[in-house]
Amino acid sequence: MTDRRAAVWGATGGIGRAMVRALVSSGSYTAVYAGGRAPDMAKGGIVRPFRFDLLDEGSIAASAERIASQGPLDLVFIATGALCPDGHQPEKQLAALSAEAMLAAFRINAVGPALIARHMAAALPRDRKSVFAALSARVGSIGDNRLGGWHSYRASKAALNMIIANLAIELARSRPQAIAVGLHPGTVDTPLSRPFQKAVPAGRLFAPETAAGHLLSVIEHLESGDSGTVLAWDGTTIDP
Repeated sequence: MTDRRAAVWGATGGIGRAMVRALVSSGSYTAVYAGGRAPDMAKGGIVRPFRFDLLDEGSIAASAERIASQGPLDLVFIATGALCPDGHQPEKQLAALSAEAMLAAFRINAVGPALIARHMAAALPRDRKSVFAALSARVGSIGDNRLGGWHSYRASKAALNMIIANLAIELARSRPQAIAVGLHPGTVDTPLSRPFQKAVPAGRLFAPETAAGHLLSVIEHLESGDSGTVLAWDGTTIDP
């Protein structure tokens, strides 16, 4: 086992929980910090639960400081996100748009991850490869948008992708081996996707454990040229 450390923000969701298990099973990490509003992972072994609220920067800053005090992190993985925050539904037309829905989506999908980046970037090492990865979505791609709709979700994920691009540029100045990426997990069998699973092609609905395995493989094969991009679960690059 090598001396590597990882932090998963959003470890109580389907993909986040599966990612924690995948990191533990990999045998490559000596500590995996697993965060959520009410983390239910048992303490012991290499898993170290912590609490945070994505809508409360103070809780993010406090947790980030505690984690960073234990040493540099080789992987920061953000598994937070929501399709329909606060009970809002995806908008099929502009007529369905509301300021409340857009603000809720941006707070969860863009602002929260940006604040985690703000408080966690300094914990990435200066002298070796590290990865800052956040769950994005193919529908956040402007170039790939052919259907329209889902205005708040698409726009908030596009904003996240820009944050990742900016983070990559900033990290390159002080941590040249750090890689910042967005990751599209495909359609995963979680509560977020269940209302929309009927249209998923056969073989393209992934269990959380399968999705986590895909994403961890992508993470382990990242190169410096990937920083600032968004990659799909199979390692292909998604248009901005």
